[in-house]
Amino acid sequence: MTQDELQRIIQQADQIGVRLEIIAGEYVWELSPAARHQEAVFRIQASIKPSESASRKDCGCFHLADVLIRFPDGSLKRPDIAIFCRRPDEQDEAITLIPEAVVEIISKGSEVKDLELAPYFYLAQGVKDVVIFDPFTLFVLHARRDGRKHATSPMNIQFECGCQCDV
Repeated sequence: MTQDELQRIIQQADQIGVRLEIIAGEYVWELSPAARHQEAVFRIQASIKPSESASRKDCGCFHLADVLIRFPDGSLKRPDIAIFCRRPDEQDEAITLIPEAVVEIISKGSEVKDLELAPYFYLAQGVKDVVIFDPFTLFVLHARRDGRKHATSPMNIQFECGCQCDV
């Protein structure tokens, strides 16, 4: 299947309310997010800004929600929130710039994908910070290459790139 054909299939799935991701060669289908999920995305996204205490000040903290990203291994994934230091070049196709940080919001039925697969996948692809938030239990997982921290929302997270957000 060509990349153009795959892009068309993903767009058709979006139109009927189903999301398709390809993670390390595996096709993962899920329903489009519900209201609780979307509210959490909007709230967190609105809090993203440069950190005043960060040693790195060159990151623009540019963020996108539910954008298709093509990772170096060929996987196509749509993080709930992807944070970049600059605006990605691609405007009409999958982005190839690796996010500095990713925030995933757990939906009912996606717990395994978000908690067990996502942190390892993103870190292996070069994402520096991975945050998983469960809006049902308020559980927060913040994963970096040097380890994982478990917490309870509400909390402020400082990203390695110099951005921050409130979860």
